[in-house]
Amino acid sequence: MAVFMNEQIRASEVVLTGLRGEKLGVVSREEALAMARSQGADLVCTSLMSSPPPCSLMAKGKAKAAAQKEAASARKAAPGQAAGKSGSKEKVKELRFTAHIEEHDYETKLRQADKHLRSGKPVQLVVQASGAKEAAAAKAVLERLVTDLKEAGVKETGLQTGGKGSKVKLNPR
Repeated sequence: MAVFMNEQIRASEVVLTGLRGEKLGVVSREEALAMARSQGADLVCTSLMSSPPPCSLMAKGKAKAAAQKEAASARKAAPGQAAGKSGSKEKVKELRFTAHIEEHDYETKLRQADKHLRSGKPVQLVVQASGAKEAAAAKAVLERLVTDLKEAGVKETGLQTGGKGSKVKLNPR
């Protein structure tokens, strides 16, 4: 999981949590960075999936150390899972689209998504956009997909849009 710290955070507003876990509410990025500097802390954001993203103040260096430790434990755990341990989480099929997809390609991917949903497996639909101008087209493709798949699946998450595209997760009906 990527950890964004201080100036790496690009959102104009963030949901801020203080050093002792207290909720400080929605504040501007500049205000949050100023608070972090004044308290000798880092502004850390671990999830960019919501708007505004949740961020917290952490003691200097703690976030980076925790992220490295988590990455190391994930690398150690990965080979063991391939050896046959079945986790409780079901593997989600991810289907990727472009914002300006050809009709034939759209129909093919739609059939794949429908097949997975009807066999009882969840599907993650991701529409890539090459820039901010294509974000609206990406969202439109995603909305069309959700509409076309409403008989086979139901949305688990809302439409999540970011700078490089949009995504949604569908569960089988």
